[in-house]
Amino acid sequence: MLGLSRSTFYYEPAVESPENLRLMGLIDRKYTEHPFYGSRRMTAWLNGDEGEQVNRKRVQRLMRLMGLEAIYPKPKLTIGNGHKVYPYLLRDVAIDRPDQVWSTDITYVGLPGGFTYLAAVIDWHSRFVLSWELSNTLDGSFCLDALEAALGQGSRPEVFNTDQGVQFTAQAFTERLLSAGVKVSMDGKGRCLDNVFVERLWRSVKQEDVYLRGYETVPQLRAGLVRYFGFYNSQRRHQSLGYRTPAEVYAAR
Repeated sequence: MLGLSRSTFYYEPAVESPENLRLMGLIDRKYTEHPFYGSRRMTAWLNGDEGEQVNRKRVQRLMRLMGLEAIYPKPKLTIGNGHKVYPYLLRDVAIDRPDQVWSTDITYVGLPGGFTYLAAVIDWHSRFVLSWELSNTLDGSFCLDALEAALGQGSRPEVFNTDQGVQFTAQAFTERLLSAGVKVSMDGKGRCLDNVFVERLWRSVKQEDVYLRGYETVPQLRAGLVRYFGFYNSQRRHQSLGYRTPAEVYAAR
């Protein structure tokens, strides 16, 4: 009646082997510490320092699965997914107030039996995390959910900056921003450090919470992130903010 084949109805997504999950955990920790490591350096580190027997092709596949790419100035723009790419709007612009610029990104989070992806929307000036979402795939729906949650709080940025990932160049994502009266900005050539605020957030989340607590399931991870982001926004004082919390600075808007 539904027009579904039995193979489709009973399909279960393939999972990575315990060995690959272990390697992905090592890669994730090293990348969090040194996000400029590409597959060549990562392979050399795994074989030389960790005593693993792994080739670069395997490391490349695992890093693609994790959504990891070395941060460095690219020789040309990464355009090729068929979607419109918007110009970069923040060159030489001073970021000096809340809701001036928001940004988003995705990171990999490993679990003992699998992995998930975390997306967050952050205010650049205050470092305030406006929203976040978890997903077991890298499709764009959870990024759009995070955007909706951020806009649903009653504020909007003047500019929303992203990289050129397919999740953020998708028409549904950019049209939602434009319909809210937000200017869309995308990183281009030579802008490899523009998402540094989100990268620092990922490092804090992992080193101060995820790695320490060793969550075993997605529900445990979700509950832990609720607790940590509450701490991050309202209690964690930032030196760059004059030892104020993100919530204090963001409330000043």
